Amino acid sequence: MKFYSTLPLTALVAFSFINLLVYWQVIPPGLAILGELQSVFANYFYLLIMLIILLESIVYIGFYFPGQFFAVLLVISAKPQTSDIIALTVAMVVAATLGSFVNYMLGRFNSDQYDDKSSTSIKSLLLAMIHMNSLAFFMFSQGANHKPIRVVWFAGLLNLPYYLALIAATAYLSEEVMQVAENSILLFSLLGTWLAVALFLDIKKYRNRNVAQV
Repeated sequence: MKFYSTLPLTALVAFSFINLLVYWQVIPPGLAILGELQSVFANYFYLLIMLIILLESIVYIGFYFPGQFFAVLLVISAKPQTSDIIALTVAMVVAATLGSFVNYMLGRFNSDQYDDKSSTSIKSLLLAMIHMNSLAFFMFSQGANHKPIRVVWFAGLLNLPYYLALIAATAYLSEEVMQVAENSILLFSLLGTWLAVALFLDIKKYRNRNVAQV
């Protein structure tokens, strides 16, 4: 993409706009949507888990629908056994990987630059996987920069231990602890930090270009 700040700026605007719409009661909160989905998928628990994880993993949608937190609530209420934990892990990883693929393709279709054959930094991928929303924008960026699509499948493999740990942790941690990851103030702060870093990189890039032209 031409500017590093493009994605964080649009993300911050979208996040703020969605929260305002919920605050003004123009759109229902995510928990209300979860209640509706539970009634529709009452007999399809694993399909419901996959759907809510998929919704959060899609770029921008995750700001409105915190699927991981909802999944934690559902898992706690289901009181899963060992075999259930494995099945839940597979369902979540499949949904998250599908979401990464969708984000990658969305980025690719919105960019006309040539394929970049260079490998993706493992460090940058691991940093992006700190949160579902950051991974979504990372995959969008990978597609926009025409990076090799194998980054999508690699992220899926890395998600296996992550979701296994997440589900297992719900047996010992309350939903109040898990809710910290979906705190609006925390997400707003993270997006603001991302935007500040991106603006710094844009300014640095602009200055270096001017120096080269002199």
